[in-house]
Amino acid sequence: MVSASSSPQPREVLSDDKWAENGAARKAKWWYSTFHTVTAMVGAGVLGLPYAMAYMGWGPGTFVMVLSWCITLHTMWQMIQLHEYVPGTRFDRYYDLGRHTFGPKLGPWLVLPQQLIVQVGCDIVYMVTGGKCLKKFMEITCTNCTKIRQSYWICIFGGLQFFLSQLPDFNSVSVVSLAAAVMSLSYSTIAWVGCLNRGRIPNVSYSSKKTSEVDYMFRVLNALGQITFAFAGGAVVLEIQATIPSTPEKPSKVPMWKGTLLAYFINAICFFPVALIGYWAFGQDITDNVLVALERPSWLIAAANLMVVIHVIGSYQVYAMPVFDMMEKTLVKRLNSPHGLMLRLVVRSAYVAFTLFVGVTFPFFGDLLGFFGGFGFAATSYLLPSMIWLKLKKPQRFSLSWIMNWAWIFVGVFVILASTVGGLRNIIVDSSTYEFYS
Repeated sequence: MVSASSSPQPREVLSDDKWAENGAARKAKWWYSTFHTVTAMVGAGVLGLPYAMAYMGWGPGTFVMVLSWCITLHTMWQMIQLHEYVPGTRFDRYYDLGRHTFGPKLGPWLVLPQQLIVQVGCDIVYMVTGGKCLKKFMEITCTNCTKIRQSYWICIFGGLQFFLSQLPDFNSVSVVSLAAAVMSLSYSTIAWVGCLNRGRIPNVSYSSKKTSEVDYMFRVLNALGQITFAFAGGAVVLEIQATIPSTPEKPSKVPMWKGTLLAYFINAICFFPVALIGYWAFGQDITDNVLVALERPSWLIAAANLMVVIHVIGSYQVYAMPVFDMMEKTLVKRLNSPHGLMLRLVVRSAYVAFTLFVGVTFPFFGDLLGFFGGFGFAATSYLLPSMIWLKLKKPQRFSLSWIMNWAWIFVGVFVILASTVGGLRNIIVDSSTYEFYS
């Protein structure tokens, strides 16, 4: 094993040959991690937070949001510290760290399916979000235009991703990601300022939404997943950190943590005002997308919907790039396929087509947030980082670190079970009354 203090070079010894082939890609500055993390986290989920609050109420809803913010910040810090846990090696991907922690056989099966659920799930939700917001934008700006089906708008958004997916790597989408981060801050601000300016609707009610007891229970469980979805950036933290250069004197964890702290501050000023003020304004009558609930001033709401579209265009690519890399590397190694333009065109186009098909078929925004939030996001943001930390760092029994990580594991397991069941049940129920491809 190479000593971490011998020279600047050993930290570039890699756990995967992809970075060795493209070593020049490690050029990112600390602020790159800020806007990549903001783009990954502040997305579709923020628009559904008031809806989650409507089922959970002021006290429980606020508590769960604050708890999620604190837990994910802590687990992000742990993942950043573990990026170069082994001197001379950089774990550039989540599953690389999982393979090192749990072994070459068990590790990939524990980590890779969960990470793929997060990344693919996000991209499916972003397909739906992009299409819905495009539709809303056009309906506001062109009142005399012939209305077309929501499915077509989702297809138009998907068409943009077919072109952007051909960009080679993370660094090539930096400009798109920066624009997306700016847009996320902008439309979040418009959402809560618009709610504040509108004021409370007549006869606003903060009591439980009117539904059966069984349905209400499942909706509350789904709301847990919606909040988890909003705070899920941990699935790509190692991939983002992998773009930052590192030496023994200046390890990548220092600029990465600096950028993450700024990102979490931005996340807080996006999430909490939207959730609390949106719920204050509409109460139990809020829709699963707060921008859809707002109607005045029309020009500002139209601008906000366009900002959402720009943002999810970038967010889609942030989550898709690691999937592209994994798929292409697998095909090159196992099928001996040549790594070139044709492979990229086929693999990436097939992935975009798959997420587009699922998004058009099941465009249930709130239900998808809850289902994917529990099924994948809680695992990669709460459960796995804590398990890996306990396995590698071995904190003293009953120490603060030991207690916190075991607590996050129990919270993660509960959210996974609860919100997955709630989200899946709600998708089935809503599908029964939905006219597909309408």
